This record gives sequence, structure tokens and C-alpha cells, in this order.
Amino acid sequence: MIDLSSLARRLAGTPLAAWSRGLQAQLDAKLEKGHGDLDRWRGALHALPALQPSEIDLVNGLRLDCDCDDASRVQMRQALMGLSPWRKGPFDLFGVHVDTEWRSDWKWARVAPHLDLKGKRVLDVGCGNGYYQWRMLGAGADMVIGVDPNWLFFCQFQAVQRYLPDLPAWHLPFALEDLPASLEGFDTVFSMGVFYHRRSPLEHLLALKDCLVKGGELVLETLVIEGDAQQVLVPEDRYAQMRNVWFLPSVPALERWLRRAGFSDVRCVDVSVTSLEEQRSTEWMRYQSLSDFLDPSDSGKTIEGLPAPRRATLVARK
Repeated sequence: MIDLSSLARRLAGTPLAAWSRGLQAQLDAKLEKGHGDLDRWRGALHALPALQPSEIDLVNGLRLDCDCDDASRVQMRQALMGLSPWRKGPFDLFGVHVDTEWRSDWKWARVAPHLDLKGKRVLDVGCGNGYYQWRMLGAGADMVIGVDPNWLFFCQFQAVQRYLPDLPAWHLPFALEDLPASLEGFDTVFSMGVFYHRRSPLEHLLALKDCLVKGGELVLETLVIEGDAQQVLVPEDRYAQMRNVWFLPSVPALERWLRRAGFSDVRCVDVSVTSLEEQRSTEWMRYQSLSDFLDPSDSGKTIEGLPAPRRATLVARK
């Protein structure tokens, strides 16, 4: 059982207090339905060695370490391998380097200089395995709640949290739609790598806005294309082999959508073309990755002949 009593205590006296009181029952009901691989992933969690970190670095990366023997490191590596594939990271856990598919630390390095998270109550929508949640704490956030319905990501978060049990980070295996309307309790809301999977992008923006306090900040990172405010790509079928990609706007179009959704102070803080060094297959993620999704004769195009992945991060105020 995952005990959320510490989260309820943390949210007491905040606009999120009423929501927090029902979270334990909501989580227990979700766990009861479970997933076919959940027992196997729980077995990997139980196999993790009992270690106490003497060194914790969430500022320059995500690194935990202590004096431990080689046998413990082998045990750590085997247990973490049991939670593969690892998408977001990397993690350095007691001498084991989890070389994830994505160099998420590169994205964080591009985004973090434009943010002030000190003392902020943060929601990370589509948080994956929680890599960014720990980096948000390293940047001074008061607490971070992540939501993502993927059970493997939930277990990967639990693997790291086992060694950081007192830090104010929680991962809930929920979708954004599982949250009540008009929460209006978070100072900062992140949506990174989610927007292009939404069939109704404006509804997503409005739902994110509903989670923010007045004056709160949205951090939105998504795939974009080049062009003016009228340019939006709607893939006919797949984009980079993904079926669930619906809208890739230009940055000016996305800025307009944010303003139409009621946001102000909209600004784009980063645009980057995804490189083969930033997203790739590794021993921790052995499936196909970016190099398999690009035109082999023209890396500027996807295998479908569409513009290659370009990602933008925009910041806006409620």
C-alpha cells in the first residue's frame, strides 16, 4: 500500500486540502485494478538493496551515493534493470548509471534558467517516471505532485523515492482528467511532452489553467513546426511512427492559443531541434528510438516525410 497521509498533511490549510482527503481512496481503487505486469515490477522494487544515501545531488543532476560494496551495486543494477525500459533521466544511483533513452537533463538545463520555483507548490502533468519532479525540488520547489497513468513510470518513481522518503514529492498514477475541475491550488503547472497527444489542445490548456492559482505560471513544452500564426501540422496518420500525435502548431500559433485560453505574459523561452544524442536507444531502453523514426536519407524529416521533431517551451501566466 502507498500511504498518502504525508501528502494530506502537507496540503492541509491549502486550496488543495479537500482534494487531498479523497486521494488515498482514489489511489487504492486504482491499485486494486492494477496492471498485468505490476507484480513483476513490485518484485523489482522489493529486490532493491537497503541503502542510505550520504550524498544527494538534485541540482546538477540526479545522483545518490554512499559507501556500499560491489555486491550491493550489482543488486541495484539488476533490480533497476527489472524496471526497464527507462525513458526519462539519467539517474546515478549508488554507482549505477541509468542511461535513459532521453537526456532529460539537457531539456532541464534549457528550461530551468527561465523559472523561479523557490517555495512553489508544483504540479507536473504527464510526469513520466518523476525525473523532473526531483529536479524541481533541486530548484527549490516547496513540493511537487506528479500525475501520470503509466504504471511502469509509477514504479520507477517508487524506486527512487525509496531512497528519498522524506522529500516532498508524490507520484499519482492518474491522468489529468482524474483531477477535479477548478483545483486552483498550484503555483506552477508543467505540461511537458503531453500537448501533442491531446485531441483537444485548447481543452488541455483550459484544464491546466484550472489547476493554477490566480497569477500562477504554466510551463508548456511540446512539439512545434516552423511558421507563422496560421501554421499548424495535423498528421494524416503517424508522426515519427507515433499514432497519437494530433496537433503540431507553430510557436506563434501556440502563443495565440494560450492567449485565447486566457493566459497572459506568454513567451517562448526555448526552441530546440531534437538531436540523435538527446534521444536514442541504450541498454536501459532497447526499443526503437529517434534514429529509427527519421528519414535515413534526410534527418530533417521524419520517416513519413514530415518536419523532424522540433520542441518549444513556452511560459505563461494565469
